[in-house]
Amino acid sequence: MEIYIVRPGDTVDAIADAYHVSAQSIIYNNQLPYPYPLAVGQALLLSAGSPSPNGNPMAVTGGYAYPFISRWVLEQTLPYLSDLFIFSYGFTPEGELIPPALDDTFMVSMAKSFGTAPILTLTPFGPTGQFSNYLISQVVNSEPAKQTLIANLSAQIQERGFEGVDIDFEYILPEDKVPFANFVRDVRTAVNELGYPVSVALAPKVSDSQTGLLYEGKDYGLLGEAADSVLLMTYEWGYTYGPPMAVAPLNKVRQVVEYALTKIPANKINLGIPNYGYDWTLPFVQGSSKAATIGNVQAVQIAIANDAIIQFDETAQSPYFRYVSEGLSHEVWFEDVRSLSAKFGLAKEYGLRGMGYWQVMQLFRANWLLLADSFTIL
Repeated sequence: MEIYIVRPGDTVDAIADAYHVSAQSIIYNNQLPYPYPLAVGQALLLSAGSPSPNGNPMAVTGGYAYPFISRWVLEQTLPYLSDLFIFSYGFTPEGELIPPALDDTFMVSMAKSFGTAPILTLTPFGPTGQFSNYLISQVVNSEPAKQTLIANLSAQIQERGFEGVDIDFEYILPEDKVPFANFVRDVRTAVNELGYPVSVALAPKVSDSQTGLLYEGKDYGLLGEAADSVLLMTYEWGYTYGPPMAVAPLNKVRQVVEYALTKIPANKINLGIPNYGYDWTLPFVQGSSKAATIGNVQAVQIAIANDAIIQFDETAQSPYFRYVSEGLSHEVWFEDVRSLSAKFGLAKEYGLRGMGYWQVMQLFRANWLLLADSFTIL
């Protein structure tokens, strides 16, 4: 695989001729719609030369998905996933399990048909659909509620064919830091007895003393010991209600990884990767601005439609562009094969266990082709 950056005057046919690849492969790899216009600065993944030699580092790859995922997207994605994190299962304060509103049976069966492990993702969503630290406190501090929830998780695994549990709790109260780690440990003990692993998602910390409700309730050292593996949620620096910036700037991601490695073995750490971008309307006004979530393929189409030139921030290792539509200025940050290659390089550099994607609801084929060219997927 080779990455090519589009220059003024380029066409698919001209690039294909210059690099001795088929035009159809460029179109397929990069999901280019007819009549195949390109944006200046766009990063294209070319299938050039022979396949990568043997000896690629091995990696586990996981992706989160909701039950309303397109079956076609799921079918296209599963060959590249070790684990499919089915999002999500909630619970009551008494520990009763609450399944997703939509039937996820097809996700379990499709995952198994591709040799991918279907993973039950447990989240503490309250009645408003937001993370509830009240729910967390009620369960992790009550032995009867905790044991009821663990028993229900075990039953769901055995009855439905799940092959593991992922615990994605956020906004944990500082005073629940140790009870939460004990909860993860107890879930792991029960699920391991069934022959399956337990993972836990970690907010992107850079120090033990980092303040904020996202961070204070998650102790990297305790949770690294309690779970079989962890996912570093290394994304959302650029987010819906924040100012325009890269979603996962590599310099910030690196800081999180380096801190995590002081607390958790590399072979337990999965690097979080965003499969999306944001489109901000300018000027940004804190408290009232709201960015639109977009797909990575969609971002390039927005650039093409508005004759925008795609730039690349060397520090963040992320693509971005600006455009004007209906008199309003916009700024877009997203992921492309350059930014993903940099993240894969970081995972290799530190010998991490693998990658975890939030989320795989939209197909970004170039990502998966590049991933398969960079790693041997377990």
